[in-house]
Amino acid sequence: MAKQANRMMIGGFVVIAVVLLAASLVVFGSGKFFKKTNKYVLFFDGSIKGLSVGAPVLFQGVQIGSVESIVLRVDPKESRTEIPVIIEIEPDKFQVDEGDRITHRNPRENAQKLIEAGLRAVLAMQSFITGQLMIELDFHPGSPVHLRSPKGDLIEIPTIPSTTERLASALQNLDLEGMEKNLTNTLAGIDRLVNDPDLKAGIGELKGVLSDARRLVQNLDARVGPLADDLDATVQDTRKLVKNLDGQVKPLVDNVNKTVEDFDKLARDADARLGSLTNSLDKTLAGARDVLSQDAPLIVELEATLKEISDAARSIRQLANTLDQQPEALIQGRGKSGEK
Repeated sequence: MAKQANRMMIGGFVVIAVVLLAASLVVFGSGKFFKKTNKYVLFFDGSIKGLSVGAPVLFQGVQIGSVESIVLRVDPKESRTEIPVIIEIEPDKFQVDEGDRITHRNPRENAQKLIEAGLRAVLAMQSFITGQLMIELDFHPGSPVHLRSPKGDLIEIPTIPSTTERLASALQNLDLEGMEKNLTNTLAGIDRLVNDPDLKAGIGELKGVLSDARRLVQNLDARVGPLADDLDATVQDTRKLVKNLDGQVKPLVDNVNKTVEDFDKLARDADARLGSLTNSLDKTLAGARDVLSQDAPLIVELEATLKEISDAARSIRQLANTLDQQPEALIQGRGKSGEK
């Protein structure tokens, strides 16, 4: 009987030894027993379903810690609940670089600097199959900071809603009833429009209009060909007329230019002769004034004749100048006063 009892005791000691060995491997093998960690607290506004103790804490894809505990706090007076999530971060995996050195000062001071730079925590999906969550730390400059216990024992890192939470919030804010009502009204309006007898009558009239338009296009198409031929013939006749006019205009212009030149020579010759005649009359008038009195009829007639000859010479000279500047005046005549 005593021999049987000894076997049971030996078996119990073996089981206890195996358990202690396994625990030692877990604790000492992971290295956490000798590692120093800094603890931080997070408060999430939404549900943390899927987040469990031991879930990884990542910073831009690098695991720097894990979830240490999740606690539920209830305030009966305020009817408020909050779930502080405590995480532990290994300082060796999360260092603050200040230029030329790595600082190892107070973790609270480092955390304050990082929070001011935009450090925030957000829930992220760890596995779509199991629905497990993890915590990601990253910089989100400009995001709001809401601290629940800024003077608590643990350093609090602000949190922001995840993409899933923002999407769920946006869906909750949608006026589904109003959208359903608008959709119902739209479908009812489409039904009334489709079943409206006026629409069917309008479609029939539209078919008739399209048929008439098709016939009109066919008639126009049949008439466009002859009209284009007539237009082409008219263009050809116009081209011939222009060629004929072009052939007749050049000789006419040459004749006009020759006439202007001849008339210009005639005018200048007449001007020269009138000038010579004027000089002769001036001499004759000067000689007569020496013999006759100033009021003698011959003197008066000579002065009048001299004045008329001078006016005629001036007119011929002006006509010659006009023809030099405006040869077309010989055909068109001089314009009205003030016209060029």
